Amino acid sequence: MSWTPYYKGTGVTPAHRAELPALPPWRAPARQQGTDPREEPATAYRPAPGLVDAVNAALHLRRPLLLTGRAGSGKSTVIHQITAELDLGKVLHWHITSRSTLADALYRYDALGRIHAHNLRTLDGEARQDSDDHEDDIGEFVQLGPLGTALLPSGHPRALLIDEIDKSDLDLPSDLLDVLERGGFEIPELARHPKHGIQVRTADKGGRHTIEHGWVQCTQFPVIVLTSNGERDFPAPFLRRCIRFEMPPLSHETLTEIVAAHLGDIEDSSTVALVQAFLKKLNDGEYVAIDQLLNAVHLLRGGRVPDRDQRQSLEALLFRGLGRG
Repeated sequence: MSWTPYYKGTGVTPAHRAELPALPPWRAPARQQGTDPREEPATAYRPAPGLVDAVNAALHLRRPLLLTGRAGSGKSTVIHQITAELDLGKVLHWHITSRSTLADALYRYDALGRIHAHNLRTLDGEARQDSDDHEDDIGEFVQLGPLGTALLPSGHPRALLIDEIDKSDLDLPSDLLDVLERGGFEIPELARHPKHGIQVRTADKGGRHTIEHGWVQCTQFPVIVLTSNGERDFPAPFLRRCIRFEMPPLSHETLTEIVAAHLGDIEDSSTVALVQAFLKKLNDGEYVAIDQLLNAVHLLRGGRVPDRDQRQSLEALLFRGLGRG
């Protein structure tokens, strides 16, 4: 396959609609992969030396696994391979920002939505006079977050990715301690409700679960992977409750294995040159991610872009640094 400029910058509609190229294997939509679009094929991931032992230590001790390393080192992909091998189902994902709170990860209560629904029922009261008193279903306005869903009782543990924990405010890691130790939490709005068993929505698509007496308590501690780019320190009480692993620097051999796992055996000179160029950027301290290397190899391998200047321009575009984010 050669380089085809589908877009020419003229704004002129061609006589025949062009068929775009096939998607890269890691870019297939969820409906084709049968999985979350963020998830890469589990068999394509190559764990760093020592990481398998760290994962197993976390599983034996039922402790969170804290992975630290630079952006693009594959930290967030580990949980998907763990989940595939242990058959834990869909990975729950909590992406941390500076505005993230523990409460949002546990559950959300839409008080305004409930008031609005009550007002609508009041306005429509005459139409309901012939029926029994309408029940105020508070469960429709409570939705569990990713952490809250992971703590629901089940026959097997759920998998939870807490991504970029170092982006949180200073108090969030400490706030997590009590919930992770007890494996449970209270929903006060449900605890005060006269009805003891209330069905609420979960973080799973279409998922629902009945909460008894406003309390959520896991029967299996979830498998939790936390990722950090190493941009801050964490309090000692938080660290001692985690199994910690530092992602080692990527090597030429590791990068080649990753490319081959995604794109097959493509040990041609152009692929080798791209891997070397990518590795040089890493060693020079630039923030680049592995998916940028996969993009470049997929697009530029072999003789797909014969023009040398254009090839160099595309390589610079695809290998552009990510800064510190």
